[in-house]
Amino acid sequence: MVKPRPPITTVSFIDDYCNHYQNLFADVRNFEAFKFLHIGIISELPRKSLPAIAKTVGLSNAQSLHHFLQRTPWQVEQFRARRLKLIKQLVGKRSIILCIDETGDKKVGKTTDYVAKQYIGNLGKTENGIVSVNAYAVVDNITYPLLFKIFKPRSRLQPGDLYKTKPQLAVEILQELEKWQFRSCASTGR
Repeated sequence: MVKPRPPITTVSFIDDYCNHYQNLFADVRNFEAFKFLHIGIISELPRKSLPAIAKTVGLSNAQSLHHFLQRTPWQVEQFRARRLKLIKQLVGKRSIILCIDETGDKKVGKTTDYVAKQYIGNLGKTENGIVSVNAYAVVDNITYPLLFKIFKPRSRLQPGDLYKTKPQLAVEILQELEKWQFRSCASTGR
C-alpha cells in the first residue's frame, strides 16, 4: 500500500484554517485545490477567475481547480456544517448580533442560474444580476458569515424549484440557525 503524500504547504494561516476540513477530502490533490482557492479568494486579484487564481498560486493551468469544483465528490452540507461548528466553537456561549441582509452582484447576460433584472440592495437599484439573502453574526466587532440562500426569481425558476420570497428565505435561515443554538441578542440600533 502506498502511503499518501502530505499536502503542499501554503500560507500558514490558510493551512491552519483548511486543516479543519482535510478529513472531508479523500484525495490530497483535492485538498490542495481547496487551499489554493482560499488563497485566491483573499488575494488582491481584481477578478477572481480560476485562471487568475491558478497563476497566483503557481499552477501551470486552472484545470485542477476546475476539476475540483466540477467533479470532486464533496458535499456542500458537510463543509457548511463544519464551518458553522468552528464558528460556534469560537463564539461559545456569547450572544451574537444577528444581521440578515440581501445583497447581489451585477451580471451581464443570463447564462448564470437565477440572473435576472431585479432589485440589488447593495447597488440600490434594479439591475441584471444575482441576489442572495445572507446571515452574519457579529461578536466583539468581528463579523462571521453564517448562511446564505440564493434568491430565485419567478422568471428564472428551473424544474423542481419553488419560488420563495426574500423574507421566506430569511425565515429558513433563522430556522436553520436556531438548530445550531446560536444565542442572539436584540439590537436597539444605538
